[in-house]
Amino acid sequence: MKKPVIAIDGYSSTGKSSISKIIAEKLGIVHLDTGALYRGITWFALQNCVDENGKINLEELFKSFHLIELEFKKEEDELILYLNKINVSKEIRAAEVSDNVSLIAKQKEVRDFLLEAQRSIARNGGVIMDGRDIGTVVLPDADFKFFLTASIEERTKRRYNELLSMGFEADETQVRENLMERDRIDSEREISPLRQAEDAIVIDNTNLTKSQTIESILQHLIKINNFY
Repeated sequence: MKKPVIAIDGYSSTGKSSISKIIAEKLGIVHLDTGALYRGITWFALQNCVDENGKINLEELFKSFHLIELEFKKEEDELILYLNKINVSKEIRAAEVSDNVSLIAKQKEVRDFLLEAQRSIARNGGVIMDGRDIGTVVLPDADFKFFLTASIEERTKRRYNELLSMGFEADETQVRENLMERDRIDSEREISPLRQAEDAIVIDNTNLTKSQTIESILQHLIKINNFY
């Protein structure tokens, strides 16, 4: 029996990646954090394609795609992103990457570059993929679709604490402004905007713990298809 394909979309700092990872472990399927791919491209751009004004030169980035090799490697039951053979799992979470990832993610050239790679991973089933356009664009035929949301206050607190726990300096007001700007850019971009798929199940986890959110998703899987 082919294992299911699960799409989880939603706003920044709703816990999409960490929740998807745990569900993947419970169901014995693969978790792919698509946001890490876009962050990887952003990190590469910041390292190699910045102009004299400190801005990312998009044309230079597009011409450099042939120099980018992205690969997930499983290490201690976790998929780690390698960019050109370098483990960048911590670097891609830096504030500078967060400040620029929405700009990179809205570029059609970048999305086209990553689209087929994402779809190929899901073809054989047994994958849970999270992002902003998984259920609407990347995997419109996914077996199950979920959309996570939470208040801006709660998401700010989560993102701020995440940065501190990783050893990055952070300003809570700046974190909030960054999240709001990312929401605006992700929702208004012309290419694959952030939106809820019509057949997605919406879960507002403002007042839910990570464990409660996971349990809610698992219960929906049982209810829908007696899976798990």
